[in-house]
Amino acid sequence: MQASVGLMSGSDGGAGNGSSKDLFDLTGRVAVVTGGSRGLGREMVLAFARHGANVVIASRKIEKCQALAREVEAETGRHALAVGCHVGEWGQCDALVDSAYEEFGKVDVLVNNAGMSPLYETLSGVSEELYDKVLAVNLKGPFRLSSLVGERMAAGNGGSIINVSSVAAVQPSPIEIPYAAAKAGLNNLTRGLARVFAPKVRVNCIMPGPFLTDISKAWDLEGFKKSAKSIIPLQRGGEAHEIVGAALYLASDASSYTTGSVIKIDGGLGFAAG
Repeated sequence: MQASVGLMSGSDGGAGNGSSKDLFDLTGRVAVVTGGSRGLGREMVLAFARHGANVVIASRKIEKCQALAREVEAETGRHALAVGCHVGEWGQCDALVDSAYEEFGKVDVLVNNAGMSPLYETLSGVSEELYDKVLAVNLKGPFRLSSLVGERMAAGNGGSIINVSSVAAVQPSPIEIPYAAAKAGLNNLTRGLARVFAPKVRVNCIMPGPFLTDISKAWDLEGFKKSAKSIIPLQRGGEAHEIVGAALYLASDASSYTTGSVIKIDGGLGFAAG
């Protein structure tokens, strides 16, 4: 019942009287987050729900999506839909969009957060299968989802698309070349779609640096902490919750005049990004 009431109230998205609280209000909105069951995606899902949105949590591991959906509903009273989806496959992207619209009738916010960057020993040793998989998850999926949802948003009441790139897009390291190329493409896609879907749909990108999520458990953390002191102005990796401010800004009315932007959140690491 709480979810139904939430959908009915505040349908103007909280533009209200322009107070800072109203600007970040997502009451009555629906947010879809890919890669939403862990790491940065999880933090964005929780933040959106805490600010009033109903959420669609998508990742390849449906059980983890379902567990987070239960957590969201227990904590916030918002409705959370879990959907298993491999965004590298267009058919599954189509099914995710259909599920969201069947459940809620609309999507107001799409976050293309799913990503992958497998390790490899040499560039020539990167298989065609691995290369295609990296490009599919990091670029092809966001293209398909943004195309499907963006067209519906533009034909309806508008919305916000948020891509999640990486500082590797502008400062690629030798161990992530295919990933970096895909993320550079995602930055470009952001700017292009911002023009395609204007004026009713805003398309922006968050470009994170190194964040200490569960993925970082595979790093040499002592080595990372040592290098961070010299190469990152803030001298540390980011914590997952530190993505929330930018995500809320781009999802809400606070960013009503922001589109085609790439926002760098990397502790100052990527100086070439502007």
